[in-house]
Amino acid sequence: MTAARSAETLPVVETFHSLQGEGVHSGRSAFFIRLAGCSVGCPWCDTRQSWPRDSHPLRSLSELASQVSQAQATGAAFAVITGGEPLEHDLGPLCEALAEAAPDLPLHLETSGAAPLALSGRFAWITLSPKPHRPPRQELLAACDELKVIVHDESDLTFAETMAAAASGPALLLQPGHGCRKGQELAIEFVKAHPQWRLSLQSHKWLGVR
Repeated sequence: MTAARSAETLPVVETFHSLQGEGVHSGRSAFFIRLAGCSVGCPWCDTRQSWPRDSHPLRSLSELASQVSQAQATGAAFAVITGGEPLEHDLGPLCEALAEAAPDLPLHLETSGAAPLALSGRFAWITLSPKPHRPPRQELLAACDELKVIVHDESDLTFAETMAAAASGPALLLQPGHGCRKGQELAIEFVKAHPQWRLSLQSHKWLGVR
C-alpha cells in the first residue's frame, strides 16, 4: 500500500452532501468524501468503482476543504471520509485542511481496519467494518467507536463475536448484506438474543437517496 501521489492532492471518486444511511449516526446530515483506492477486495462490495485509484481524478485538499466548509454552512453535522479504503492514504494533511476550513465540524472515518491508523489524522468518530478475509489491525479495534459487521451467513456472526471480544467497548452493530435475505434473518435473530448488539440497515438504499 502506498500513500497518495502528493500530500496536496488525493484521488477522489465523489463528494456529496446527504444523510448518513447506516450505523450509529444513521439519519443525520453528513458530507461525504469518497477516496479511491482499495486492496481489500470484498466480493460483496457495492462501490467497486472506488477500487482503482488511478481511474479517478486527483483533487486538491484546498478544494475539498472549501466543499466541507460550504456543506457545514448548509447543514452538514459532520464530514465522513470513506472509500475505497481511506487508510491506504496519508490522511493527516486532509484532516488538517478540513479542520482549518471547518474547525467545529466533526470528522468521521469509515474503514475496514486493514491498513495502519498511524497516518490517519484526527477523527471524532471511527467506524470499523472489519472483513474476515482481511482482519483489522489491533490498533483499529482499540480505537474504533463503532464496530459494524456485515452478515451474510453464520460464520459472520462468529466473526462478529471475535471482533467484539478484541475491541475496546465500541457500539456493536450487525448489518445484513444488501439484498441478502439469509443475512437479514440471521442478524435480526442474533440481535434479539444479544442485547449488546443492535441492527444497522442501509436506509439510504431503502429510501433511494444517495
